[in-house]
Amino acid sequence: MAKINVLKHEMVPEHQVVKKDEEERILKDLNIGKDLLPRISKSDPAIKALEEINGPLEDGTIIKIIRNSPTAGISVYYRVVEGGLFK
Repeated sequence: MAKINVLKHEMVPEHQVVKKDEEERILKDLNIGKDLLPRISKSDPAIKALEEINGPLEDGTIIKIIRNSPTAGISVYYRVVEGGLFK
């Protein structure tokens, strides 16, 4: 069975790993702490695909998700990678 890169599927929004030097600026612009960002599991297929490209992602890494919206145009979301079970 061939491996599929889910990031190339038309229904999956663009996912990008945020660099460490950008994290502080993003959190300051949003006026929140990293603990208030929504989480994304390390077992998420998009995260697994990003790990194949960028290498292993640490817990606490911020992911930028860019979605096309019919009403808002482009909308940007941020999520934090977490390896444990969500509570």
